[in-house]
Amino acid sequence: MARIHNLIRQVKSIDPSLAEELTREARALSDRRSFGLNYERHAPEQVEMPGRTVRKGDKIHILPPRGNLYSKANRRIWTVESLSFDGPPMANLLALDNNEQLAEVAVEDMVVVAEFHDPIYPGLLSTGRVERGGAKPFHTLIKSENFHALEALLFTHRGRVDAIYIDPPYNTGARDWKYSNDYVELDDAYRHSKWLAFMERRLLLAKELLNPRDSILIVTIDEKEVLRLGLLLEQVFPGEDIQMVTSVIAPSGSSRRGRFSRAEEYLFYVFLGEASISHWRTDMLRDLNEEAAKKVRWTGLSRQGEGGLRADRPNLFYPIFLEMDSGKFHSVGDPLPPNVQRDTVVCPSGTVPVFPLNKNGKDLRWRLSPPTLRSHLEKGYAKFGKRDEQSGFRAPMYLQSGTIDKVESGEITILGRDAEGALILEHQDGGRSINPLTVWNRVSHSASDHATAILKALIPNRKFPFPKSLYAVEDSLRFAVGLKPEAVILDFFSGSGTTAHAVMRLNKQDGGERQSISITNNEVSSDEQRELIAQKLRPGDQGWDNWGICDFITKPRITAAVKGRTPEGQAIKGDYKFVDEFPMAEGFMENVEFFTLTYQSRLEVEGNNDFERMAPLLWLRAGATGRRIESLAEGWDVSETYGVLSDLDKTPQFVKVISGVAAATHAFIFTDEDRLFESVTRSLPEHIEVVRMNDAYLRNSELEAMAVTR
Repeated sequence: MARIHNLIRQVKSIDPSLAEELTREARALSDRRSFGLNYERHAPEQVEMPGRTVRKGDKIHILPPRGNLYSKANRRIWTVESLSFDGPPMANLLALDNNEQLAEVAVEDMVVVAEFHDPIYPGLLSTGRVERGGAKPFHTLIKSENFHALEALLFTHRGRVDAIYIDPPYNTGARDWKYSNDYVELDDAYRHSKWLAFMERRLLLAKELLNPRDSILIVTIDEKEVLRLGLLLEQVFPGEDIQMVTSVIAPSGSSRRGRFSRAEEYLFYVFLGEASISHWRTDMLRDLNEEAAKKVRWTGLSRQGEGGLRADRPNLFYPIFLEMDSGKFHSVGDPLPPNVQRDTVVCPSGTVPVFPLNKNGKDLRWRLSPPTLRSHLEKGYAKFGKRDEQSGFRAPMYLQSGTIDKVESGEITILGRDAEGALILEHQDGGRSINPLTVWNRVSHSASDHATAILKALIPNRKFPFPKSLYAVEDSLRFAVGLKPEAVILDFFSGSGTTAHAVMRLNKQDGGERQSISITNNEVSSDEQRELIAQKLRPGDQGWDNWGICDFITKPRITAAVKGRTPEGQAIKGDYKFVDEFPMAEGFMENVEFFTLTYQSRLEVEGNNDFERMAPLLWLRAGATGRRIESLAEGWDVSETYGVLSDLDKTPQFVKVISGVAAATHAFIFTDEDRLFESVTRSLPEHIEVVRMNDAYLRNSELEAMAVTR
């Protein structure tokens, strides 16, 4: 409807009566009610690209004079018809909406705009790296508007991401996010519609990045959009299992006048394919003392509930004989035929029988057959509880198959055997593995105690609004990738960089080589924008960009976490807590590289004239490890994990070298000739994925642009 109202306003200047009639019809349409999620999917979205060189044919905004705030006039889109460089660069412009023309506009007063249905050809420009992890793969931080960065990742990681964790804008109306370069205010009539359109476009790209066979999407949200987000996830991921977790993040509560104080937020887990969560030492709701956490769980042998009657499995109804005087185990009897009463059983001399019965004396059944129980008792996998002094009864218990696997693998430690031969067990790491609940209440998840304070220690005197507790993100990811030590984790609303930090914590705990990919823009807060505008600065100016989220918060925070040093070079004060406690000054043995997304022209890509901007994309696709191929001056090159060939006359040398590199996984071939490409492909080992450049790259960009318009 937003688009319809804009068109009606244009009609009004030509034919007011027609505009009035269209307004009545539009109002009637908006008054209709229907079940389901309704929003303006086609609402246009665009992003400004400060610093991008203005080219003929570009769409641009005209910037306000320095020292002035943006107005609606500055949101109007123009196209560059021609450029003049006789003096200061100038441009002739044409308005997209009504063909109005402007002549001789200074290029320095323009900023290039990309609408989301326009194809973009992304590249990456490295802005630095931190190396402490030896041969481990690199984590990456990409400074960019996240939609176009996700499009770029479709070329490098389609179907390869194991987990996505995102903390998107909560749509509070408090200038926490922008839509089409403008803040979405509380009084915006299309606030929820814009948020849903904004989220859907990104979730659809995220869906393409996730491994369809086994991956998990985690989305955090608060009460303002939780219901709409749930419906949207059902719509984007039809048929997939979705669970919502309630997590306490503000134990003291966030006050609401005349309402309940809010202490929680929500996490949606979307399970793709065969994905499942890993267990942990706690159920996330109740605290277990150290001794209780060490204990191994034994399951009662008597089957309760549905399917637990004798009639359901007659062959599992049999007596277990205990010594009458001592209560010690004697033997296991045989199943009773269905028509035989239990009181007719003949017991071995000096024993009493134990049958599976409920409190009312009704016949139930055991969980194990007699041969299996005998085997378990011999191996120490079954035992009996304390003796009831009045009845002489001792409850039989056993270890479930999963627990037995952990005993046999050494994950659960055998301390010895008791007097009756049952194993005495203890969890090796001091904590048993428990299925988490859907309500979390952990001291470590308090945002005020374990988010702001940690950020202050890492980057003193730099503030970031509403950061996440490091340990809350760590726990959230642990359930998704705890058993995947080489997982790829993506966060495209990375904010202060907590997700990357949490992945490093997980790696340190189990020696994993998980990779994080973080995407954040370089937005300057609204309050800081006013101050910078007063100083006559604009986006793209160094004095402006230095205060952006990525450059001022995210990049310094991740660097500090790895090095164990603040941006000023001081050792970070304080210790990490909870699962893995050690001084923050130790840092992490990890590698990280920082990139800025760039926008290339199609001609540059086709002519392979800007390979250095595409080089990081090839490196990322090949696993972000080892030397990166930065130049094709020789027509080909091969690194530890991949190779690139642009001069097909050098094919024999290229094939010989890459075939001898055991760890090589990818070969990128630049050619437009089908026959030549097929010839190279046939010459390479089968385990190497061959990618035709630039066909694959261009097609990826242009098909995704078409998908946005559907």
